[in-house]
Amino acid sequence: MRSRIGFVASLLALSLGAAACGGGDPAPDSPVAASSATTAAKEGGKLVVYSGRNENLIRPLIDRFKEESGIDVEVRYADTTELTAALLEEGDASPADVFFSQDAGALVALEAEGRLAELKEGVADDVPERFRDPQNHWTGVTGRARTIAFNPEKLSQAELPENFLEVVDPMWKGRVGLAPTNASFVSHISALLIEIGEDDVKKFLAELKASDPKIYDSNGLVVKAVASGEIDLGLVNHYYALNEKKENPGASVANIYPQEGAFVNLAGVGVIEGAENRAQADRFVDFLLSKEGQEFFRTETNEYPLVEGMSGPEGQPALAELKTIDLPLDELGKDLQRSATLIKEAGLS
Repeated sequence: MRSRIGFVASLLALSLGAAACGGGDPAPDSPVAASSATTAAKEGGKLVVYSGRNENLIRPLIDRFKEESGIDVEVRYADTTELTAALLEEGDASPADVFFSQDAGALVALEAEGRLAELKEGVADDVPERFRDPQNHWTGVTGRARTIAFNPEKLSQAELPENFLEVVDPMWKGRVGLAPTNASFVSHISALLIEIGEDDVKKFLAELKASDPKIYDSNGLVVKAVASGEIDLGLVNHYYALNEKKENPGASVANIYPQEGAFVNLAGVGVIEGAENRAQADRFVDFLLSKEGQEFFRTETNEYPLVEGMSGPEGQPALAELKTIDLPLDELGKDLQRSATLIKEAGLS
């Protein structure tokens, strides 16, 4: 196992300059359990959440949980990699009860260091096995597909790359944008390390750098650059284009879901080992996986609910239909340090 000091240093280096992130209605007989926050009496107490999810995305849901549960929630918002490093540095002295991560890799890394407690038995039973820890220390909450955003007023579907790796084709030189320090990009590279091997990943990153990409601090800025015509392709998560259209209906931006080389990551949650407010932490995890919580993500942030029986964002392909790198997400965190190093060595961060 890598040394904790080396791993924390890598995470802190990665987090510098990084930005925090980020159909149809469920059937009436969906197996999703009703939220315990709406069926149980208000219990009160306190909860400390470390959130790698952007405050603008999830604060309305946090506020709803506070109101329905009576629990006083204190949230520390920051980049997922920064919070992962903080949790490792703080150790048993951490005030955090729950970590709401932007990606699976960070949760895997924390589990490897013994920082996550076992979840309440049965809480994640309705989440498909591929999206939760086999040892029950963390679970996915929503699915986040890596896509290529494009401007449909400038490009037709026929012109777009079908393979994610084709964005390094000379025809796209100077026309691609990305946020290389973002945790979702790093995790995608980690998935590619497992899928195609380090030599091919090095080659891809070198060719990506040589293609003169435009570098941004966040996926949201990448999508805005696509919509404005500043770039033609953006390497982002699927919901950024959808949220841009929601905020600005006239924005000219859409997603292509590549047939090869794409990846479905997750936003997930874990309870911190030794959490002072364990009962409240369990209640929060219940809420995220409840019908109410899952529906919030589907309609308000355009993410894919992971609880079985619920459909995805309106107008987008079903999660099961996406062509994606097939790997156990519990393997993802093992390559984060190497991925961050390769991205830096390629000159992309």
